[in-house]
Amino acid sequence: MAAMAIKHGELVTLEELNPSSPFFKQGASVRVTGKLQEYTVETAIAVVADGNATLKIDTQHLRDISFRIGSVYQFIGELLIQPDSEVLFQAILQARVGRIADGIDLSLYHQSLQLLRQFQADHLNNSTS
Repeated sequence: MAAMAIKHGELVTLEELNPSSPFFKQGASVRVTGKLQEYTVETAIAVVADGNATLKIDTQHLRDISFRIGSVYQFIGELLIQPDSEVLFQAILQARVGRIADGIDLSLYHQSLQLLRQFQADHLNNSTS
């Protein structure tokens, strides 16, 4: 049996994870950052928020990480998109990596992400010219 390669987590903001986004795909490997709003020990489900956007995180495969409401976390994992009765689709991130990221300036993080994407787009355009 051939081993499956683990994909890198594409840097995305929580606001970008909506049904019209190119990142909103079943099994997409993404890295998200957000402030922990709630955590349920029984289900190992965390909810992180950034601005007005929230995302459920399945943390059952994570070890040696403690959860504190109000702290900032980064997670890398795969999106599981399920039909939902309240909204069209609900995304849950099946986390394979998680870390606390307290001290990160989320506004500066968003700015750097925009600059990174601009650089990558410019580099791609220059390499095809």
